[in-house]
Amino acid sequence: MSITNQQIAGHAFLQLMFEDSYFPDHLVDRGRAILLRLCERIEAEHPSELEALYTLTHAATEEFNLLEAEFDAAGSEIETAAREYIAEDFWFVASAYGFTDADTEVLIAGRDW
Repeated sequence: MSITNQQIAGHAFLQLMFEDSYFPDHLVDRGRAILLRLCERIEAEHPSELEALYTLTHAATEEFNLLEAEFDAAGSEIETAAREYIAEDFWFVASAYGFTDADTEVLIAGRDW
């Protein structure tokens, strides 16, 4: 499925992580893929309420939790800066789909990073 939301299609997810050599590009690319899959699910399921959106973002957060171990194995980690970049992109996704009142902390509740 291709993304139809033009804000999402034109957004460079996790760009600042790609620009920092501390974060392995292949793992940042997997993080970007998680966010794009989240967008695809939002477009496919059309959540109309925040609770439905949070269900989708929580599943994506769990995927990032699993990815953290791979960052650790590569001598990196999802540390303070990365947490902020990821959280900002979760909020960007929510906002782009009209959920401007979404709470960033709730979007990524359950995070281990």
